[in-house]
Amino acid sequence: MRFRCERDVLADALSTASRAVSGRGGLLPVLSGLRLVLTGDQLQLTGSDLDLTISVDLTVAGGEDGQAVVPAKLAVDIVKALEPGAVEVEVSGEEARISCGRSQFTLRANPAEEFPQLSRSVGETVKLDPAEFAEGLRQVVPAASTDDSRPILTGVLLAGEGTGLRMVATDSYRLAVRDLPGTAALGEGQSVLVPSRALQEVNRVLGHAEDLQLELGEREASFVAGSVRLTTRLIDGDFPNYRGLIPQSQPNRLTVDRSALIDALRRVKLMAREATPVRLTMREGGVELMAVTQDIGQASEELDAGYEGTELTVAFNPDYLMAGLDVAPGDEVSLETIDPAKQALLRSPEHPDFLYLLMPVRVS
Repeated sequence: MRFRCERDVLADALSTASRAVSGRGGLLPVLSGLRLVLTGDQLQLTGSDLDLTISVDLTVAGGEDGQAVVPAKLAVDIVKALEPGAVEVEVSGEEARISCGRSQFTLRANPAEEFPQLSRSVGETVKLDPAEFAEGLRQVVPAASTDDSRPILTGVLLAGEGTGLRMVATDSYRLAVRDLPGTAALGEGQSVLVPSRALQEVNRVLGHAEDLQLELGEREASFVAGSVRLTTRLIDGDFPNYRGLIPQSQPNRLTVDRSALIDALRRVKLMAREATPVRLTMREGGVELMAVTQDIGQASEELDAGYEGTELTVAFNPDYLMAGLDVAPGDEVSLETIDPAKQALLRSPEHPDFLYLLMPVRVS
């Protein structure tokens, strides 16, 4: 196999494919590598850990068809370190040579036959709006759990909702819901559970994508954006009944400028050390934020705000509250509460398609 490609183009493709490369190299060493397949002027680079697979198609100056597996991290580091210009890659037997200008590197290559045969989702293809889907991912994915001992909560639920698509994630402390009206990727009542790690990678490749396609199979889902195909295994199991967690009526409602609340919270949380919550005291005309850490000190700040309801003090994990504020759309947010012990809802009055539910912290 032999081909030539501009350094920046090759480095970007190698980096993208390598993000799926396995951390299980000890179990199957070939998965620590990238599979390169050259046919004419078309090069396909593939990385996989068997649960997640990323393939990138690239147009190069092909010299000789072939395929091989090269060490992923080393190949990425080498190409990134080269001088700008054309990079030549040649694989012969168990040796891969990478050269650019006066720089030459030789790597051990493995036969492509050792790379696992990867299944691809076979199902209906649906077009998604890449910008809208990326925004939904940004709002929902951070709420998914990172604890692998509860695999169901590490996924994001994609469900048919009316004539649109609903995205839901929870780690049992907070819940994020985003509706994409008019995006009929699934029928009413249909749902799949996609690993949040895979969706994080989808979001990374959507930055400049002009189109996005979703292909759903029985056990896999594939996202195709331009020259990148990402395939992930779906999570088996039943997602929690999130609808039962969302209160139907909240008697207390605080409406406040989102940027002002973010800035005040950022300052006050400086004193929220050692898992100290931030207290929000909501009353007519405004809200006071306060954090008190024993033997260190305290901070407080008042903001003008609209408030309907009885005066109430509710405490939250400041990082979880900040995470919701950061992704909430619009200039204003509303915080709806029942009492200090029950879940609160963070919404945007201008954007009803987004909801963020947050459990309060009990304080004495």
